[in-house]
Amino acid sequence: MAQTAVAPPKERYVPNGLKFAFGGLAGMAATCVVQPLDLIKTRMQLSGGGRGTFAVAGEIVAREGFFSLYTGLSAALLRQATYTTTRLGVYSYLFDAYRERNGGATPGFGTKTLLGVAAGGIGAFGGTPAEVALIRMTADGRLPKEQRRNYKNVADALIRIVKEEGVLKLWRGATPTVGRAMVVNAAQLSTYSQAREMFVGYVPDGIFLHFCASMVSGLITTIASMPVDIIKTRIQNAAQGQSQLGVVTNLLKNEGVLSLWKGFLPYYARLGPHTVLTFIFLEQMNAAYFRLT
Repeated sequence: MAQTAVAPPKERYVPNGLKFAFGGLAGMAATCVVQPLDLIKTRMQLSGGGRGTFAVAGEIVAREGFFSLYTGLSAALLRQATYTTTRLGVYSYLFDAYRERNGGATPGFGTKTLLGVAAGGIGAFGGTPAEVALIRMTADGRLPKEQRRNYKNVADALIRIVKEEGVLKLWRGATPTVGRAMVVNAAQLSTYSQAREMFVGYVPDGIFLHFCASMVSGLITTIASMPVDIIKTRIQNAAQGQSQLGVVTNLLKNEGVLSLWKGFLPYYARLGPHTVLTFIFLEQMNAAYFRLT
């Protein structure tokens, strides 16, 4: 008697709306942990001196108090709610759409990179206003008191930027912001997926696997994206009337090419754990959804 062929189990996917929600929540949760490192990184990128990470951190705490390390948290959370929600949601959607159209086949590394570029560019454009507010809020403490903007929170920052400088200033530095996001996502999302596939034969599936893949992804992303990130930071914090080209020219002329990697340690110390925590939170939310459905 011929045996009836058993159909393979149908691939399960997280609904599109939840992909966006999980991505944003994962990014916001990770940001609450690493915000002090982001602030230190921004101060180092704006500083023309050669001070180290611990010197900058110590000066911030001594001058402004310990909780000043969380200055700009509201803007950072809004940035995650807009940028990360969109980029992770778009990437997951495109990734799953590719698999559905190709019989469940996993995209190759080149395809993953292109998916990351698309997701990053779309997310970054929408997240630029929050990014501008975040840079200004985290940079404020290094200015003399009479020059500080003293934004109360991200809503106050956005409203005042529109009133004082015009609505288009919310997208100041949008070009390097989108460029950075394309680099970050091409590196981060594709290398995470690739590293996860490489480690899966040696490391049991679970949090430690996500940790290993995330640390590899974070290191590669840091090396690739720091130059664009520093240029973006300088442009978004520049005084009114200063051209974007002038900002970049002055940076390279006065501080040299290696200044494009200034603050590498806090950048990686922030991006590494943020990448780890974001993907761990995201994987756990996806796993919880599959358990409950």
